[in-house]
Amino acid sequence: MTVAEERSLTIGFDTTRTKVVLRAAQQFQRDLASLATRFSVGGQRSLLTAEVGLDDFLAGIEALADWPDDGVDWDQELLALVESVMDDSDFAERQLQGESVRHVDADDVESLLGVGWKADLTSFQQRDIAHLLSMQHGANFSVPGAGKTRVGLAVYAAMKERGDVRRLLVVSPKSAYESWLFEADECFKEAPVTRVMGSTPDPSAEILIVNYERLDKSLNALASWLRAAPSMVILDEAHRMKLGARGIYGSACMALGPLSRRRLILTGTPAPNGARDLENLLSFVWPGQGRRIVTSAVDGGDLAYASQVLRPMFTRTTKHELGLPPFQTRIRYVPLPDGSLHREIYDALVGRYSARASAERDDFDALGKAMLRLLMAATSPALLGEGESRYEPLAYRVPPLEVPAGDSLFTLMRDLPAYELSPKYKEALKIVSENAAAGRKTLVWTTFVRSLTTMERLFAAYEPAVVHGGTPDREDQIRRFRTDPDCMVLLSNPATLGEGISLHHECHDAVYVDRDFMAGRFLQSLDRIHRLGLAPDTETRVTVLAAEKTIDEVVALRLEQKLEFMGKILDDPSVQQLADLQEEPSIAAGMDMGDVRALMTYLDDAVRN
Repeated sequence: MTVAEERSLTIGFDTTRTKVVLRAAQQFQRDLASLATRFSVGGQRSLLTAEVGLDDFLAGIEALADWPDDGVDWDQELLALVESVMDDSDFAERQLQGESVRHVDADDVESLLGVGWKADLTSFQQRDIAHLLSMQHGANFSVPGAGKTRVGLAVYAAMKERGDVRRLLVVSPKSAYESWLFEADECFKEAPVTRVMGSTPDPSAEILIVNYERLDKSLNALASWLRAAPSMVILDEAHRMKLGARGIYGSACMALGPLSRRRLILTGTPAPNGARDLENLLSFVWPGQGRRIVTSAVDGGDLAYASQVLRPMFTRTTKHELGLPPFQTRIRYVPLPDGSLHREIYDALVGRYSARASAERDDFDALGKAMLRLLMAATSPALLGEGESRYEPLAYRVPPLEVPAGDSLFTLMRDLPAYELSPKYKEALKIVSENAAAGRKTLVWTTFVRSLTTMERLFAAYEPAVVHGGTPDREDQIRRFRTDPDCMVLLSNPATLGEGISLHHECHDAVYVDRDFMAGRFLQSLDRIHRLGLAPDTETRVTVLAAEKTIDEVVALRLEQKLEFMGKILDDPSVQQLADLQEEPSIAAGMDMGDVRALMTYLDDAVRN
């Protein structure tokens, strides 16, 4: 009889490393059936095999205490994961009870980084590093500009100096590559071999950088790279995997996590849509414990208590601690004048029909049911029409033509730029013009690519730089905005440029032509121009344009609620207060169920009024 056959129970990962497989010997068939019922998710796959999600297995691991035999064989990677998660859970529990359990003091941090470290660290970075080094794994929720990249590299340097790890995998958006490459050179006297992953991981790389989009197709290769030497994994802008195992990015991250000796997540926006996002992020760091801790913390609805419970699990540097000069986001409500085609078309889309619109009621009903289309229509209904390409700008006429009396409203919507200039574009142009006259550059945000190309034409006198998902020369455009004195405006969308880039030295004015329901993207984009390094007397001005009596007012309300939640859960008053304790699954353009309810109420009211 072999050693394996003598074991009553073997416990290991499945091939994805997101589930645990339990295999029992023949005589323990009934015991396995009983054990499988103790886990909330999973179950038996055969008489002698059970499969349980990793998070649920770790959350209910105490059930193994009742196994009737000592002959249990553990997969070593899984056993190491269990031990580290339990150690951190014990640390957090003792800290919450007021015990002095911190193992690292901020004053000792520099001595722990080794002689190869050369970069300066601020006092709050030293504090954050000390907190993270006190735990086996960690989360840094500091605001953008606090130097999370440098903190992450410092934690890696300390772990390497201890002999715990020898290489680092960084998962980040493409927009953050520049920051990681720069900091790797800046922080070490002898820069580690740092590579952005090509078709396969470079075996000679000490620091390997890969984007979230590449993870799923590169899992096996990355797993081999992590196994080749003791490794650390950092998820930068970790909110990208906030769907956890339910999303492509999240399931890939969860599969790689157990292969690392140390896990660290970095994001300034850990809960853009509520508690569920935070559960999934902390489940990567502490599988089985992260979800349980968040759920128990927020279930009672007391956000102050929830913040106290969660505080030992992460570190955060706030904008107040950065010493940044304050800024105020102003919402400028732009009227859609009564009698304008814009107002008539928008009203028809939400069920308020003029005599002219009634003839095409079915067509407007079909368009108005899509939330993204209402967001477009609040800026210009002409964006709803199909151009020759997704980049074709609206062709505004100056001066505008007279509105022909006999044309249908649907035809007039298609040709709207010939008759009226969008009030939002007009307002944005005015702001850009005034800023340029004062020598101030402006960053203009909009969700839609055709809106970007339209403003590129409208703002031609200010030689705009333009960056969107299809921009082939993104770096050149950003460089031109930074260095060319004649380039007074940068046009972009938060989905493309909302993360991983700093513009605070060149630009102190931002204008949002429109926003969607994605609170995390809004916060991230705000911080492109308001971050560490600003002079104390810098005046940062942010203006949000909202069309009166449109969906823009619903978006403003929901973003305020979401920001309140995140500000309270992080105990950070500088985050605009926004939140709703309900767990709201994400749907198109950041809408969740709360957003849908708000939108439906708005549409119902629009029809009644």
